[in-house]
Amino acid sequence: MRSVFGMGLLYYDDSEEPIHIDDLALAHLKVVIATKLRRNESFTVSWRHPDDDASGRSTIWLHPSIPLRFVFDEPTPPPLQQDRITAMANAANSSGGITIASSDMLPGGATSVQPV
Repeated sequence: MRSVFGMGLLYYDDSEEPIHIDDLALAHLKVVIATKLRRNESFTVSWRHPDDDASGRSTIWLHPSIPLRFVFDEPTPPPLQQDRITAMANAANSSGGITIASSDMLPGGATSVQPV
């Protein structure tokens, strides 16, 4: 179910093509990413390409030395759910990394970022 919060953009490294993620999902992801990178911990984030994009899936390696930029449609941060943040943080600590739900990925996102 798509949230009503709009489309967020995650710019990875020097790619000019952003990864389109639902604002609410990106807000939760941002908390986990910031926490992990502040601790100098690296991990992966993966997703299936939305139906309107080329088929397949992508994975990016997140490391403190790789520039990231988060852009949100909504000027006001959405309310965050601690259980969702905890689930993402636990996934980030696993060998599989975080997998973003297909319902949180929006068409038009980067599907050719530097895969891991």
